[in-house]
Amino acid sequence: MDDPCAAKARPRDRIVDTASGLFRKHGIRGIGVDAIAEAAGTNKMTLYRHFGSKDELIAECLRDVAARAEAVWTEFETTYPGDPLAQLHAWVRFGAACVFTQGRGCDLANAAVELPEGDHPARRVIEDFKKAQRNRLAALCRATGVAQPELLADTLSLLLEGARVNRQSVGLDGPCAHFVSMGEAIIASFAGTPAPQPATDGA
Repeated sequence: MDDPCAAKARPRDRIVDTASGLFRKHGIRGIGVDAIAEAAGTNKMTLYRHFGSKDELIAECLRDVAARAEAVWTEFETTYPGDPLAQLHAWVRFGAACVFTQGRGCDLANAAVELPEGDHPARRVIEDFKKAQRNRLAALCRATGVAQPELLADTLSLLLEGARVNRQSVGLDGPCAHFVSMGEAIIASFAGTPAPQPATDGA
């Protein structure tokens, strides 16, 4: 059944939402503009009028993902005001939710694999997003007062990236199943405190 809310959405938003879902399901190279336009209930002329090219549409889809991810940091700050360590633990739990619920992995990391061309407009979106996320995490680590906050941020960043790839390659029974326990242990080791007791990692 068609979604009446989707039908009322602006053509540009509808195209972005539709393309994002199709790229996630079929891969960026696996779907063309004709199929995107048809699924969005519009036509190729309208798609090109809004985006100019498929490459620009890809970049816009990734910008949309990046913008939604930014809201997570505000949620951490709102839920745990003035408590950066609690916010850092919330980041671990959020990362686990991404691992466990998003079986296709990170849209931006997947796009980076599919788009090796350095001059592709999406490459800048991907690189800027990944660097910004790492820098936000590093700032949070510094705020906790832990030793070597930059190294902690890089360690947690790589743990999340690796867990999301591991989820795709071997499923939830692989090492990614222990993401929360590993993340908590890493934070404890940098903070010089005992690691929390193992808990269920599922989100």
